[in-house]
Amino acid sequence: MNDKRQPASAARQSFDAGIVVKLRQAVGLHRQGHLGDAERLYRDVLAEVPNHPDALHFLGVLEAQRGRHETAVALMDRAIEVNPRHAGALYNRANTLRDMGRADDALAGYDATLALKPGNIAALNNRGALLHGLGRYAEAVASYDRALTIEPDYADAHANRSNALLALGRAEEALLACERALAAAPDHVIALPGKGNALAKLGRPDEALDFYDRALLLAPGHPEVLSNRGNVLCQLARYEEALASFDRAILAAPNGAQAFNNRGNALMQLKRYDDAAANYARALELDPAYTEALYGRGSALLELKRHDEAIADFERLLRERPDYPYAAGMLVFAQKTCCDWRDDAAEKAMIEGVRAGKRVTTPLVVLAVSDSAADKLRCSQILMEDKLGPAQPPLWRGEKYRHDRIRVAYLSADFRAHAVAFLMAGVFEHHDRAKFETIAISHGLDDGSQVRARLMRGFDRFIDVQGKSDKDVSVIIRELETDIAVDLTGLTASGRPGIWRFRPAPVSVNYLGFAGSMGTEHIDHILADRTVIPEDHQKFYAEKLAYLPDTYMPHDRERLIAERVPSRVEQGLPEQGFVFASFNNSYKFSGPMFDVWMRLLRSVAGSVLWLPIANPGAMRNLRREAEARGVAASRLVFAPYMPAVKDHLARLRLADLFLDTLPYNAHSTAMDALWAGLPVLTCMGESFSSRVAASLLRAVGLPELIVDSLAAYEKLALSLARDSSALAAIKEKLRRNRHTSPLFDTQRFTRNLEAAYSAMWARAQRGDPPARFAVDPVSAP
Repeated sequence: MNDKRQPASAARQSFDAGIVVKLRQAVGLHRQGHLGDAERLYRDVLAEVPNHPDALHFLGVLEAQRGRHETAVALMDRAIEVNPRHAGALYNRANTLRDMGRADDALAGYDATLALKPGNIAALNNRGALLHGLGRYAEAVASYDRALTIEPDYADAHANRSNALLALGRAEEALLACERALAAAPDHVIALPGKGNALAKLGRPDEALDFYDRALLLAPGHPEVLSNRGNVLCQLARYEEALASFDRAILAAPNGAQAFNNRGNALMQLKRYDDAAANYARALELDPAYTEALYGRGSALLELKRHDEAIADFERLLRERPDYPYAAGMLVFAQKTCCDWRDDAAEKAMIEGVRAGKRVTTPLVVLAVSDSAADKLRCSQILMEDKLGPAQPPLWRGEKYRHDRIRVAYLSADFRAHAVAFLMAGVFEHHDRAKFETIAISHGLDDGSQVRARLMRGFDRFIDVQGKSDKDVSVIIRELETDIAVDLTGLTASGRPGIWRFRPAPVSVNYLGFAGSMGTEHIDHILADRTVIPEDHQKFYAEKLAYLPDTYMPHDRERLIAERVPSRVEQGLPEQGFVFASFNNSYKFSGPMFDVWMRLLRSVAGSVLWLPIANPGAMRNLRREAEARGVAASRLVFAPYMPAVKDHLARLRLADLFLDTLPYNAHSTAMDALWAGLPVLTCMGESFSSRVAASLLRAVGLPELIVDSLAAYEKLALSLARDSSALAAIKEKLRRNRHTSPLFDTQRFTRNLEAAYSAMWARAQRGDPPARFAVDPVSAP
């Protein structure tokens, strides 16, 4: 008799086989993307075996793919409850928790996975990525290293490791990691842009651009790659192309804050400040916590003279990120520019930061706040260490050029209607063409002005390098076989200090545009005089001092002064009464100096203080400060901007005494006043920027207008305001000295400057290192 019933064990085997087949079918459909069919089969399995760990696990993975993370985690939790050693469920649960933003739980999940399967390289890689996202870069590198110990050619781990290394500032190692990833997978979509990032960090933007472009061939609309590509185009000074790259990034990801922020950065370089502010604002709408955009918008608002808004942005930034690089200095600069002196806590914190070696401010701000030469050097060093990047092979390697003339290249952003151009124009024209060949390297905007046209005629060669990278400019200097390269911009806002790290010329010089050290060994000399930098201050300068006689500041004696002097009434001044004047930028004004000025107004009946028109905030605050000191706001007279310099020089003759500022003196404005016949009273400080007016006064033969304390400054100003004959004698002396003193003798100054260049060149020809020296006065022929 045939019994058709199977034994119990055989039935179980048949049942299990059916489950296995169904599960395999489900997994196959799942892998092919047929999620609905796969889900049906997973649920069929679970209907028959409700706690089947694999079905629970795979259904959880499917739910995670659909974005149903809570459901996914619940399913995987059931799988792990059934089988606590289910490494796959532990791993995918960790991935899901990561996607939910539960970083700590995800990290614990990866660790649990690795406790069961120490060789799970995917878990090690994802764990590293999670640690990277938490800012724990060193731990991320260690996790990637564990994965690479198991599988040395694991391209994902190499690529991700490079990003963590880059975040740690280890760009060379990051580059090597990318190269290993690309050796294993030549088209790796993380390693290609990763190598671009490393090359950009290493100051190799041309090479970086190639790797971004390769990455975009594989992923044409990748927003992060497009944004980073735009950044290196900015490094290359190709700002319009950068904007196009950012626009592509925004098209690919309209809600990506990074691209809007970076677009703002490019617009800032193009001086399109309104557009820049709008792009930063959009970035902040998309990501209110985006501190880089907050810094950028504050900077743009400063340029737009919207100082109150800029102050609000920088204050908010410092609340959220107290250590944000350079933000403290930007806040101080915004406050000083609009003469908001009500709280000096920001200034004190900034200087403390500089002394602690922190990136709290740019050097230009320190000039207006501190009179410490040590503070100013430290600030320059901090900036240069941060901005110069890694050392580059020198372009000039000791070659001796055989030129008939010494070849001098002047680099500047200010070959335009600017103080540097007004001061130097005559020097350029008076260079001895038999001995010197002069070249202009212009990296600033062409304003189309008359002075620009004059400068272009005044050089043997005039080269516009707008749109060229620091390296490209350096290559031009080297290919020109420049003997001496002179930086006329220094560490001001438009400076290009990165040019010097390529060492493009035998001799490099810091001169005129920045009253302080550039803080780097890449610059050989700073041109000065013994007044602005006493000999015992060499320790505060990274450059070797090169002393000019008389004064370090040039002057163009061809500068015209309009024949017609306007009336006082035309300029809004009283017809009678003493006119104190200070035509400095508003950020040079300070509370202690203003105290002195207001006491002078209170002491001299009918007197006024004549100031240049400033931003609305500054004028409002100055009027408020005057009233607070018992002086009617109407006694502050703001002079409107005059397009023609000759007209401005003529109106200066309406004033009686120019009051200098401390710790940042009048520089070109003091020269303007003296050239116009207006005496300048200065209080000489302890650093370069606070000793410039003293240098000019000594060179023009008026040392009696130099004092060494604010008390003496106030006493002398009051004395001169009350003693018309004494002031008249000083004005007469200035008038006589105008045509005989060294200060205004352009030809004499140029011969002295050439003597300094010749001494530098001779040392370089001998192979001697830079050293401090002084030029003996040379009489003009």
